[in-house]
Amino acid sequence: MNAQKQKIGNWFRNSISAKMLMVGFLILILLIPLSFVKDLIRERGFRQHEVIDEINTKWGQEVVLKGPILKVPYNIMVEEKTYDEVTKTFLKTLKPIRHTAYFFPNDLNIKTEVDTQSLERGIYESVVFNAKSNIQGEFAQLNFSAKEIPDENILWDKATLLFKTSNLKGIRNTVKIKFGKETYALKPKFDNTYMNTLESGYLKDLVAIQDQSLSFSSHLDIDGSTTLQFVPIGRETQVSMNSNWHSPSFNGNFLPRVEGKEITDSGFKANWKVLETNRRFGQYFFDQLPDLSDFAFGAEFLIPVDDYQKTERSSKYGLLIIGLTLLVFLLIQLSSKIAIHPFQYLMMGLALVMFYTLLISISEHQNFFLAYLISGISVVALITLYSRSVLKNPKFTLLVLSSMFSLYTFIFVIIQLEDYALLVGSVGLFLILGTIMFTSRKIDWSQGH
Repeated sequence: MNAQKQKIGNWFRNSISAKMLMVGFLILILLIPLSFVKDLIRERGFRQHEVIDEINTKWGQEVVLKGPILKVPYNIMVEEKTYDEVTKTFLKTLKPIRHTAYFFPNDLNIKTEVDTQSLERGIYESVVFNAKSNIQGEFAQLNFSAKEIPDENILWDKATLLFKTSNLKGIRNTVKIKFGKETYALKPKFDNTYMNTLESGYLKDLVAIQDQSLSFSSHLDIDGSTTLQFVPIGRETQVSMNSNWHSPSFNGNFLPRVEGKEITDSGFKANWKVLETNRRFGQYFFDQLPDLSDFAFGAEFLIPVDDYQKTERSSKYGLLIIGLTLLVFLLIQLSSKIAIHPFQYLMMGLALVMFYTLLISISEHQNFFLAYLISGISVVALITLYSRSVLKNPKFTLLVLSSMFSLYTFIFVIIQLEDYALLVGSVGLFLILGTIMFTSRKIDWSQGH
């Protein structure tokens, strides 16, 4: 019995397979604290989004603007039968049923100046903006021929103008619109759709639009966050946007024209031109106005560096860093016959996991590069000093230092890259595999069997 135990003990001490199984088992064990660290990173990232959403809600959410829209009610005469008790017969009468037509402008020109600023709460930062938009254009002759509505059934004196926006809360001025020779104030009208509505009172002398075009002009001062977009409801819509924000993302259904687009460290300029033929809806709707926000276009104001995202990306390489570092120590142990206890492997593995907690905590107060540098130097120095006492050989200690330095530098380069991350990562891993194969070629893998 004792001989059997001694045989097993000798196998664990001398067998290469046993050492490899032990290191592999420790790597699996270290996945547990690594998963806790990943959960911590995600939790801090969610907290960041919660705080930013709270800031944005109080300042003003994303802005999607659609307008002005001409709303003209009309009647459709429906035949109705009523029973006459006197004559004992059914009488036919015509009853008017109210309907609504919505017309978009022929030309729509918007010039907007967007002033952005950063709001901070604790360690979190959000970008908000104030947009001042001058809106001009004209309505041409209105087309009721599609419904064959007689002129006498069109209620010109009940027509109004509409603006629709996703963020009534952010409006900072009394919105007025000059239409023809008259000026009208727009008041809020809430409905159950995504958009909220500003509507004028009844328009005067709208009958004149049958013979001539009527121009309009308006000014809108609105606060918002994240995104500013416009719906191209004009037969020809032109939008120009100037801003002091240096990192925009042009999103939505249309991109700005190449000519006139300029992005610098001090801000950006962009111009859009959208024609009726470029979109998938017409110039008028009857009875119901659909939500056209899917056709909106504009700019998103981004914070250029998301340290939580970079930290989460770096944590995805945690298994690679732990596995390769412990593999370096295993190869040193196999080639030099230096005894390394499983507890020592475990301590070095935990030090590698601590890199990510240092990275997330420091990056909340400093930029990511500095946080990565401090965390990397701390962990590499700790493991190098520890390996000096374990390996007792300056040559092996220098090997550990150089391999860890190269590994952390390699991971940092991959994190910074976007388009070439996969290519650089694949080439790097290929070179690492080749190096391991080259250095381990002289090891007697049958030892201890």
